[in-house]
Amino acid sequence: MRLPVRPELAAATAELAAAGIGPARLEAELLLAHLLGGNRARLLTLASVSPEQAARLRELVRRRATGEPLQHLTGTAPFRYLELAVGPGVFVPRPETELLVELAAPWLLPGTIVVDLGAGSGAIALSVAREFPVDRVIAVERSEPALRWLRRNAADRHAAGDRPVEVVARDITAPGLLAGLAGTVSAVLANPPYVPDSIRAELPPEVGHDPDEAVFAGADGLALMPALIELAARLLRPGGFLGIEHDESHPAALHRLLEASGCWRDVTGRPDLTGRPRFSTAVRS
Repeated sequence: MRLPVRPELAAATAELAAAGIGPARLEAELLLAHLLGGNRARLLTLASVSPEQAARLRELVRRRATGEPLQHLTGTAPFRYLELAVGPGVFVPRPETELLVELAAPWLLPGTIVVDLGAGSGAIALSVAREFPVDRVIAVERSEPALRWLRRNAADRHAAGDRPVEVVARDITAPGLLAGLAGTVSAVLANPPYVPDSIRAELPPEVGHDPDEAVFAGADGLALMPALIELAARLLRPGGFLGIEHDESHPAALHRLLEASGCWRDVTGRPDLTGRPRFSTAVRS
């Protein structure tokens, strides 16, 4: 005996809303669409579900209500025009990071080289490879669990016809990293670990499912920034672009680091879509 779908979705929505998950109706629909192996459009004509499907939906909703990321439950995360495979061990890409690709767009020209530092799932690197006529895209990541997701996504996108992304399994602080590219790169993009340890207790439960090493960077969140800035200065050609995502508490300190190095011009803070100061850009002098 099949069950009407509307009451099941209503109950799922109510449970998610009670747990502070929003938009609750959207997430309930995404979970059900995942179970059915399709997209949300299929729900428009769906009248009923089997008891087994209803039970699986209730279990997914229970897990989501306890803070497990939606993307871990569905196994995918949207980013610009991509659906990336994600799960435990890799940082789930957030929509706000998409703006970093937009900011770099004027530098993503034919014949250019782009480097994504701390690539995680490959969201930035793979978006660049899909959308822009650059010559090479290089994704640097040190975490072995994250590398498994990065390599999987890179292989899937290449199989789908996108430009290949070169994966480099190194720490961005490693001496001599990408030494052969010094002075030739047109854009360095980075969404590094940047959350201050001091605000750990204030973060939503979902963040606890991301790897600590992909989220936190010392007491002030700036631990990796000096090494990142130094590496970018070495890699970029004169006139090359640097784009960094960071905590909203960082602009003044990060801009001091950039200006103190003497390698940059046009150091600029950029807001995210909600107006928070979450990005900084600079041009190699």
